[in-house]
Amino acid sequence: MDDVNPTGVAPPRVLTVAGSDSGGGAGIQADLKTMLALGTHGMSVIAAVTAQNSLGVQGSWELPLEAVRAQYRSVADDIGVQAVKTGMLASAPLVETVAELLAGTAAPVVVDPVGVSKHGDPLLAADAVGALRGRLLPVATVVTPNLDEVAQLTGVEVTGEAELRDAAAALLEHGPRWALIKGGHLPGEAVDLLTDGTEEHWLRAPRYDNRHTHGTGCTLASALASYLARGLPVPAAARAAKEYTTGAIAAGFALGAGLGPVDHGWRLRGRG
Repeated sequence: MDDVNPTGVAPPRVLTVAGSDSGGGAGIQADLKTMLALGTHGMSVIAAVTAQNSLGVQGSWELPLEAVRAQYRSVADDIGVQAVKTGMLASAPLVETVAELLAGTAAPVVVDPVGVSKHGDPLLAADAVGALRGRLLPVATVVTPNLDEVAQLTGVEVTGEAELRDAAAALLEHGPRWALIKGGHLPGEAVDLLTDGTEEHWLRAPRYDNRHTHGTGCTLASALASYLARGLPVPAAARAAKEYTTGAIAAGFALGAGLGPVDHGWRLRGRG
């Protein structure tokens, strides 16, 4: 019982603004599981509801903008936040609304620019790409795109490790303080590049032969936000988030008839 909190002091508070995944592997559900696993108090603003399982996304419904604003203000004005993570924000009005809310929040912001699901289902409307570039990236402490999302946002196509620098430079032009380019789609080891345009940090991990990787992007971004809320600087937070996510991928398990999720509780169960 060494992890029991005898003083009743609240843990660091992290807010996720994203869509709900009814299958529990990605989105809000993955974010909250990650935050709990990493010793923070997770809170949520649900921006959309999806009908989703191991086979794909069967439907998606965006919440009204006033519902998103009300959830955010309810949490931020009373409980307060020490880091914010954004995920699936499907439309331009929603991106603009969230960007406006974040601009008035004095906390690190991790932007996961979700464009497509693990199954290839589109999750970002065409008219939202410009809003994400012009409104959301400028308020981001760290942006965490995969290579498909880099291409969607910047037009830069990455086919090898050396081109990760080009991708990061193109993203940094839109205003985030740091870019964490995820090279998981490249062959070989899983290598990511974190840079602010001045210093570089190459994050490397072994690649596991496990197809059950649903929720990887959400998990990494939420882990990064959790470590930032705990007071780590961006490079240290990114390394710790990469380590946690790598373990979750290694322990990913079959669920349903398609792609299973990563295991957010792998440390608790000693898996991986």
